[in-house]
Amino acid sequence: MSLDLMLVLGLLIAAVAMFSLGRPRADAVGLSMMVALPFTGVIEMREALAGFSNPNIILIAAMFVIGEGLARTGIAKGLGDWLVARGGKSETRLVAMLMLMVGALGSVMYSTGVVAIFIPVALRIAQSTGMSPSQVLMPLSFAALISGMLSLVAAAPNLIVNYELVRTGTEGMHFFTLTPIGLPILLLGVAYMMFARRWLKDDRTAGGASGPAAGKQASLGDWVEAYGLADRELRVRVRPGSPLMGQPLSRIQGQLGLEAGLEPPPQPVVLAIERKRPLRAALIAPDAATEIAAGDILLIDSPTPIAEPAARCQALGLEPLPLSGAYFTDRAQEVGMAEVMVPAESRLLGKTLAELRRLSALDLSVIGLRRGQTAHTPEQLREDRLRPGDTLLLVGPWKAISQLRGDRRDLIALNLPKEFDEVLPAARQAPFALLALAVTVGLMVLDLVPAVQAALIGCLLMGLFRVIDLDSAYRAISLRTLVLIAGMLPFGIALERTGGIDLAATTLVALLGEAGPYVILATLYLVTVLIGLFVVAAANAVLVIPVALALAAELGASPYPFAIMVALAASSAFMTPIAPPNAMVATAGNYRFADYLRIGLPFVLIVMSVSLVLVPWLFPFY
Repeated sequence: MSLDLMLVLGLLIAAVAMFSLGRPRADAVGLSMMVALPFTGVIEMREALAGFSNPNIILIAAMFVIGEGLARTGIAKGLGDWLVARGGKSETRLVAMLMLMVGALGSVMYSTGVVAIFIPVALRIAQSTGMSPSQVLMPLSFAALISGMLSLVAAAPNLIVNYELVRTGTEGMHFFTLTPIGLPILLLGVAYMMFARRWLKDDRTAGGASGPAAGKQASLGDWVEAYGLADRELRVRVRPGSPLMGQPLSRIQGQLGLEAGLEPPPQPVVLAIERKRPLRAALIAPDAATEIAAGDILLIDSPTPIAEPAARCQALGLEPLPLSGAYFTDRAQEVGMAEVMVPAESRLLGKTLAELRRLSALDLSVIGLRRGQTAHTPEQLREDRLRPGDTLLLVGPWKAISQLRGDRRDLIALNLPKEFDEVLPAARQAPFALLALAVTVGLMVLDLVPAVQAALIGCLLMGLFRVIDLDSAYRAISLRTLVLIAGMLPFGIALERTGGIDLAATTLVALLGEAGPYVILATLYLVTVLIGLFVVAAANAVLVIPVALALAAELGASPYPFAIMVALAASSAFMTPIAPPNAMVATAGNYRFADYLRIGLPFVLIVMSVSLVLVPWLFPFY
């Protein structure tokens, strides 16, 4: 083994270790490898950066934009309402239809976007049928993972595998190359979940009226009780001559003053202001620049006691007003709440609740957090940092809450109270979004233009029809995913030049060559799945596909069955909550790691068995 190969393998082992530990973030690992590989002398810096010029990077970005366009038009609600109406009260029919619908949409969108769209739909199904959410959400995430096996653009590993096939001089895959394999797997997945979901009888949600795991739709009163809001409300009137008059809200909250000894203290938040109008008092959602006027009534959420409240109010010219403990329910027409989930791509990850108490850009305030089945106040978790899957309780005007459905990057609207009576965003552009999608898929299927050009045409049509604007399009693109893939792609070049790929292929053939290509194919699938327990799917495909193609060359066999098996295995992350679709439903479904292992392992073996039959049949070895 040469020194160059040892250096490259050392970096590869370090990358896998960092992926396994989850520190630093996956995209930071990719960026670090991009910088470190040129120091080995195996590749130049321009080659380390070449991943950003890869057409598949642009294609992935374009598909993020198209997926966001489908989400912004309200198509999800229409699908969910149609599903519930057609499925009736039959649990089996509803879960089957949900999985088929997720699989179909996931074939033209990435799985995280599909899960974000359908989590609220799945919870509505659970509420309407009385099912446990745990019996609906895992079928949802499994269907999203399977959707990656249905088309060329459904998952990043497929595009990486296709790129390597083309790069090595082989004709790449077509849009529907994987469909004859993925479709039977999806149907088997539906049948399997009809049986396996019974192992997910929810015995961990008793007493949990605070979140979506509850058997019925929560009301504002439920959340007031679950999060202890009645003991935290403070309502005061601003007297004439108060020193607070004319000051922006950003200064007011700091002057209320909390008890000493809390570091860092979660500041009180002015949730709403009742302001006199000529005809009637109006409730306004304040922001940092809102100036206080005489006669304003401030509704304040203070998770920690205010030091000497009577003296403090007198000094600030405030008049304490009585509260019944049911303020939120009394003002339900103006003040609303929502439980939202923090997704894996959120820019809020790593922030503390003290930093997020006021989401000024959304006109909403964070007043509680649910991790698992336990509701916490900002005071209880003031130093904890947000994790993927955390559920936040937000309060603010209904208009702002209804707008939460338009942006699923940072927060996903998870659970809305019974009082929510606002309609979803207007779906006037939905026909144009579907037209843009049809044009994109049609161009890809007919192979009239390259896939990346077809996707860019779809993006332009989305913009032309005002389905999505440029700012929203840029926000929809997951730079984390792009940087991760571009950063890991140079490993394939480095391992190829140092002989690492040939060495791995030769070793596997020497160990398994006598067993025949079927055993080698099964081993390749299992190795890819095992690596996927620790490494994200895109990086997994980058690492394994060169070895798979080298194996085919060693055996003198067609590269297609080996390449396609890697693509299927990279999407088979059913046994771990690390996979983004599984991570996004973990908290809402109250799943443990053992749940994924118990349900996922048998299905991994089923997928492998089906693949070993279909792949060589459709794509012969010789």
